[in-house]
Amino acid sequence: MINTNIKQLEDNLEYKFKNINYLKMALTHSSFANESKNKIKSNERLEFLGDSILGIVVAEYIFLNCPNLPEGELSKMRASLVCEKSLCGFSKSLNVGDFLRLSHGEMNSKGNERPSILADAFEAIIAAIYLDGGMENAREFILGFIKPCLSKKKTSAFKDYKTILQEIVQQNKEETISYALVKEAGPDHDKHFEVEVRFNTNVVGKGGGRSKKEAEQQAAREALRLMGY
Repeated sequence: MINTNIKQLEDNLEYKFKNINYLKMALTHSSFANESKNKIKSNERLEFLGDSILGIVVAEYIFLNCPNLPEGELSKMRASLVCEKSLCGFSKSLNVGDFLRLSHGEMNSKGNERPSILADAFEAIIAAIYLDGGMENAREFILGFIKPCLSKKKTSAFKDYKTILQEIVQQNKEETISYALVKEAGPDHDKHFEVEVRFNTNVVGKGGGRSKKEAEQQAAREALRLMGY
């Protein structure tokens, strides 16, 4: 443990524990528990609980605050908000890595900077707050991160269908996505473009718009819809 002043972490969390042992357990990696001569519990069970609490809080919040989004986009938004990258970022903003209890081996390999460990610890902390102070305290803690993050995503990421499609395709490095202009019509002041998006050589979506970029976005949107996203 790099920093033994756990009260400092409480300040970072803006939550004071009635039972500090919940927080200590949330910071205990399985490697530390296994290495310890005393029988102590790791944060794995708390991580399980915290994951469920996080999921329901985020699902409820975006359901109520994004009334025009269909189920598919709500699912993608929730996944983005609770993914490892996001949770790791939340942990880093709290300096959680400075307080983790890790084995000597994990510490020497900078395990306190590893995204998966930081993300898991964040979920464990959610559970610790829930067990110590109830659902409302856990919800308040979670939404302190989710609200500003969601505000950014509502204005950018979830309108960029090309990026979403590209990220899906990149999961298989052998596949490629390309866009082809197939039609251009109208006078210069009122152009209309039609674009096809191709998965390898197969057309998987078509779109139109007053610019090539808009047409490409609409083609990507159709491709995502047809793919079930």
